[in-house]
Amino acid sequence: MRVTRLQAEANRQRVIDVAGQLFREHGYDGIGLKDVMNAAGLTQGGFYKQFDSKDDLIGQATARAVETSLSRWSEIIGANPDAPLQALAGFYLSPEHRDRRGLGCPLAALASDAPRHVPAVQATFDAALRAHLQILDAAMGREEQAEPSPTAMAALAMAVGGMVLARMTGDESLSGGFLRAAAHGMEEVAHPQGRNGAGAGDAGQF
Repeated sequence: MRVTRLQAEANRQRVIDVAGQLFREHGYDGIGLKDVMNAAGLTQGGFYKQFDSKDDLIGQATARAVETSLSRWSEIIGANPDAPLQALAGFYLSPEHRDRRGLGCPLAALASDAPRHVPAVQATFDAALRAHLQILDAAMGREEQAEPSPTAMAALAMAVGGMVLARMTGDESLSGGFLRAAAHGMEEVAHPQGRNGAGAGDAGQF
């Protein structure tokens, strides 16, 4: 039975979504095209009708994952205007995010993979970093500038670095400690003079 253009496009979008999840779970080199197509419910023979190469799929899947992450960050910050960084830290640096790598932030999931791939993939991550930094600067009330502020860069480093370290260890106590410390650090970076008298012990609220 011949596949219609509409169905072919739906299949292509499904492959992009499935690949994005599998790449975040296993890394770009940890999953093959056959596995991606099987997970999408399609045959490997149809891959090259939809994509030029695995690198082409990597680029599109990464871009899709980044778009989803940026949208999620904007939604969380928009819904919490009184404490945007605290809300973002609570969402990002959570056990749920840690344990759902395939559905999580591509920055943390693929941090070590990006430098090993084609320039187009690195360019996608460059743009992703700048877009996340722009969101952070806006959340902290800073006007858009040509370059991100050191404060936004520190907050992003806390978030992504904290998640990477939390996933690195199988020790639940140590992992949770990284999450809480990084969340507290994000708030301290944004408000170095303290949070209206709140002490370090309040980091657990994230």
